[in-house]
Amino acid sequence: MASEKEGGTTTVPARPGDEAQDRSFHSVGKPIRRVDARGKVTGETRFADDLSLPGMLHMKLKRSTVPHARILAVDATRALALPGVRAVLTGKEFPVPYGILPVSQDENALCTDKVRFVGDPVAAVVAVDELTAEEGARLVEVKYEPLTTIGSPEEALRNPEPQIHAYGKGNIHRSVAFDFGDVPGAIAGAAHVFEDSFFYQGNTHLPLEQHATLAYLDQNGLLTISSSTQVPHYLHRAASKVLGLPPARVRIIAPPQGGGFGGKTDPFNHEIVAGKAALLTGRPVKIALTREEVFFCHRGRHPVQMRMKTGVDAEGRILGHSVETLLDGGAYGSYGMASMHYTGALETVTYRMDRYRFRGCRTFTNKPPCGPKRGHGTPQPRFGLEVQIDKICEKLGIDPAEWRIRNAVPPDSVTANWMKVGTIGLVACLEAVVKASGWKERRGKLGRGRGLGIAASSYMCGAGHPIYFNDMPHSGVQLLLDRGGGVTAYCGSTEVGQGSDNVLALLIAEVLGVEPADVKLVTGDTSLTPIDLGSYSSRVTLMMGNAAIDAAERARDRLAIAAAQKLGIPPERVGFGGGRVFDVSDPGTGMTFAEAVVRAESAGGTVGVVGSYRPPPPPARYKGGGVGPSPAYSYSAAVVEVEADETTGIVRPVKIWVAHDIGRSLNPVAVRGQVVGSVYMGLGEALMEEQAFKRLPPKLSSALVHVGPSMLDYKSPLTLDMPEVECFLVEDPEPSGPFGAKEVGQGPLLPIPPALANAVHDALGVRVDEVPVTPEKVMAALRSPSRRCGPEGFPVVPWPEALDVPPPWEGGDGNARNEPPRPPKKKEGVRP
Repeated sequence: MASEKEGGTTTVPARPGDEAQDRSFHSVGKPIRRVDARGKVTGETRFADDLSLPGMLHMKLKRSTVPHARILAVDATRALALPGVRAVLTGKEFPVPYGILPVSQDENALCTDKVRFVGDPVAAVVAVDELTAEEGARLVEVKYEPLTTIGSPEEALRNPEPQIHAYGKGNIHRSVAFDFGDVPGAIAGAAHVFEDSFFYQGNTHLPLEQHATLAYLDQNGLLTISSSTQVPHYLHRAASKVLGLPPARVRIIAPPQGGGFGGKTDPFNHEIVAGKAALLTGRPVKIALTREEVFFCHRGRHPVQMRMKTGVDAEGRILGHSVETLLDGGAYGSYGMASMHYTGALETVTYRMDRYRFRGCRTFTNKPPCGPKRGHGTPQPRFGLEVQIDKICEKLGIDPAEWRIRNAVPPDSVTANWMKVGTIGLVACLEAVVKASGWKERRGKLGRGRGLGIAASSYMCGAGHPIYFNDMPHSGVQLLLDRGGGVTAYCGSTEVGQGSDNVLALLIAEVLGVEPADVKLVTGDTSLTPIDLGSYSSRVTLMMGNAAIDAAERARDRLAIAAAQKLGIPPERVGFGGGRVFDVSDPGTGMTFAEAVVRAESAGGTVGVVGSYRPPPPPARYKGGGVGPSPAYSYSAAVVEVEADETTGIVRPVKIWVAHDIGRSLNPVAVRGQVVGSVYMGLGEALMEEQAFKRLPPKLSSALVHVGPSMLDYKSPLTLDMPEVECFLVEDPEPSGPFGAKEVGQGPLLPIPPALANAVHDALGVRVDEVPVTPEKVMAALRSPSRRCGPEGFPVVPWPEALDVPPPWEGGDGNARNEPPRPPKKKEGVRP
């Protein structure tokens, strides 16, 4: 239990009398020191920007100063004449496009024909040191022919020309429409109908570590790119394609990272250009982005406008729910197709909805491209839904906490849009925060300027499909056991600060009965490790974890057979623990783990095994149903207490109670760190963070520029802004998770913004239907006759024809009625 000042952490079972914490575990569930802790606290850990090699050159990018223009000419004459400059690269060296999604291969490593936002890279200068490279970049001259700037989704809808990308429909990247049952009919028959518009401002990841890359040719001529990437596998794919090299001639290494939060999940131009520069010069080439350049890379939270219409019966049960979203995608595709789908896909997995309707549209604009940030596409609609539920409960005189408890999705069910839910600890989460906060006794009774708000949420434990659909594993782990009893694990997973290395070592140690610190790790290296698809979508614990257990069990089986022969017992009586292998009926009889390895190697050769995992096929078979399915979903609930000053509009969080359905906590200290980190990030989004832009006056070029691309101007909470956080870990082991574990890296963020907005309403009686909830918006709501600040209406969007997908309870089979049925997929298991 943490100190009272820091807030407490309590583990509670999902059901009364169900003690999920199995005391037979020797490592799982214990607050064991992280395996990478010593290196990080002593400064020995080497991040990408710490890397250097003899003869290393430095690279800087020449970036566009205009938001939308054709490139007429790039003149590198003056740059090449600068002493110390070794090379200048332009778009002509990079004709092959790339992108993270197969449907959005729309980026070039350096712009070839046009620029699409202020900061788009046009040229790269390679020099003997960083200052010379920077000066050389300033000397590169670029002539532009300006094009009309598209500054917002509304402008994108009104102006199909000039197209930012030729493959779009005008300046619409993509739009979708789904009907899961007759929502208009359900709403027409509802006792009460609620319609609201919301807006969620875009924001960025702000990891402590900026992007950095070192590219070089090894002694065998293999191009090696060491980079702060969350997706070495997909960077490997993109670099091989763009550079025209066989995949076997490209190696990607992902060193430990100082945070990512989704901001390093795209293949980035600077990574590929550094590789090309190393090939051209024959020398190592390094680039480290400035903080301003990280804002240009972006790939952060999409600004989303939303319209929600919900019909309920007299008790408040949802009969029909309609969601429309309009996304500002920025200049490139990135993960945008998936982001758009996620603004609707997970709307159904928290509360029961008989019928559901979703419309989503993503537009291109001349801004840095948006992509995945912690919660990827789901915090925006979660904000709208949770605030609208608060309004429904207020109108019907229902306690918002009780409504959520009564309407939670039941376990082992399939939703209207064919998402399969397994275990669900949502009710226990809600009950924990309601009790701890004194919700029933204190809500609405704290006096003017002080209030409580509640919200709940759900999130996935990894995507059910890979980005490039195939039947191969999503994660693999290889183990080598040596004669001295050492265990080395190889896995393509990427440690970005979230603790994936710790999870890998912990699970292997648990199965083999050794200590996590005794497991040596080789991770994030495409030449040495089996593939893991990357650190995104909260997938690593479940997918890498299952692969690790699979491998460890295979190794354990070999050791058990060899040890059983020596002990004269059946293999099923062999136990592992404390660095020993023994007879479980007589623990004093046995041998050391090292002796068991020697016996297994003597009997069958080197003890090397592999394990892998891919999720089972989801029930959704309609086009677009590949976004949203997951092997499991986590759940969170939060109560936020605020002080709100009606004379200034300043909102100050006082205390937060948050509960998370973790399945099983592998390391409660690490889990709490993830929960509190999510709360911190959620508060930033709720109160102050904005990826905002402004147009310069025409005499200054009319450029669309970032308002504050620095940590000085971009507002984010400081340590003193954080309130006390009391954390509850709800345990209901998930059968599909490793030892029952679920994700914790992203889900706990989602309830914080709507809970805060609902608390402001309890404190001052006003609604702020958009984030961030700034003092200006609070004051505007106080002055408004409607006692509300938020968007009025929703833009007119040309929606496509909707796919008609009947819900399970209406005789559906997961296909759409108005598209050809898709054949069922072959059954997939943990061991493909």
